[in-house]
Amino acid sequence: MDRAISKTQPSTPLLSAATSSSSMCSTSSEAGDSPVTSLRFELQDDRYQLSCRTLSGSYSYRSLAVLSGHIGSVSCLALCGEFILSASQGKDIIVWQQPDLRLFTKFGQGDGSVKALVTVGNKVFTAHQDSRIRVWKVSRRSENIFRLVDTLPTTKDYLGKFMKQSNYVQTRRHHKKLWIEHADSISCLAVHNGLIYSGSWDKTLKVWRLSNLKCLESIKAHDDAINGLVAIKGTVYSASADGKIKAWGKVGKSSHSLKGILEGHKDISINSVVVSEDGRWIYGGGSDGFVMGWEGSGNLASWKVICETKAHQMAVLCMCLMGEILCSGSADKSIGIWKRETYGKLSKVGVISGHEGPVKCLQASATNVGGGFLLYSGSLDKSIRVWWVPNHPDNRDDTSSTENTARKSIVLH
Repeated sequence: MDRAISKTQPSTPLLSAATSSSSMCSTSSEAGDSPVTSLRFELQDDRYQLSCRTLSGSYSYRSLAVLSGHIGSVSCLALCGEFILSASQGKDIIVWQQPDLRLFTKFGQGDGSVKALVTVGNKVFTAHQDSRIRVWKVSRRSENIFRLVDTLPTTKDYLGKFMKQSNYVQTRRHHKKLWIEHADSISCLAVHNGLIYSGSWDKTLKVWRLSNLKCLESIKAHDDAINGLVAIKGTVYSASADGKIKAWGKVGKSSHSLKGILEGHKDISINSVVVSEDGRWIYGGGSDGFVMGWEGSGNLASWKVICETKAHQMAVLCMCLMGEILCSGSADKSIGIWKRETYGKLSKVGVISGHEGPVKCLQASATNVGGGFLLYSGSLDKSIRVWWVPNHPDNRDDTSSTENTARKSIVLH
């Protein structure tokens, strides 16, 4: 079934208080400049079934929907209430309305390739290749619903620091910048405890206060590009092309300090990091196709490798966690589905195929549907696909009925 998208007015606030972040990698290709010829929402035919091979049996995962309309490769996704936000290397950001997944609006064109985005309250923060963070306010009182209200660093922050030579740092030979500025693409964002964190290919991690958008800290975090960030339970984890995941924390009003280092395989890049809700399990996706897992102690004093899983034939570019299910997206165009077993080890549930390009970003819906959850994947093929994944894949008898439930939740009017 195929239908053109039309704008519809939502019945609830545009953005909820929910926040989400996505982990990016530093190896994505730039998109072409070809114009969009059509904006379509395509619901897959019931007869179309994607194969999924597993170690313990076989499963079938179906693509419930394909969303197209981006000018360039899809680089990041964020879930916010009844909406899905997707951004691309083509500088555009699209807001999709659930549950029918219609295109609600589009904004951000011409502001530089979008590498990451997060939402908090009625604001959207987007990180760009031009080393700036843009702040968009959501309002229904104006025709321009997503209105650009600021850029980080803010003008006020600049004016307070540009006169003092001690505020400048050497970024490369014969070139200096203020310490509040990123010197290269910003690859990832995370929001936690009233702060927003930005990781960049310039190897630094910067900390900004949400209330006044002031840059509070600039940390020389890694020896190579930072590719992914996640913040949970007062700790920020940064994944880098230097093959390390570092944990950062602060006590009271002190600055962030290094709390632990997780070492990946030698001479590989760690492109993505995810952490379980209780903060106990940390997983990193590497350029060698491995997903490595660590068990962390409560005080971050000791770490133990609990799994080294060859997840893909090519680089792992992104991951997301939904309870005990870990999903990994790869340059091999597939999505791996893994179950976290006892002591944090991963067992393979299946592989989802369907994208025609590397899978660059993943987000899982926190709302369960029919005993499973909805998984959203963005790819360098410029599309977003929606999948239904069971929470308990060992219970195969329910597969057919729950897939049907998920499919019926996407209704075209």
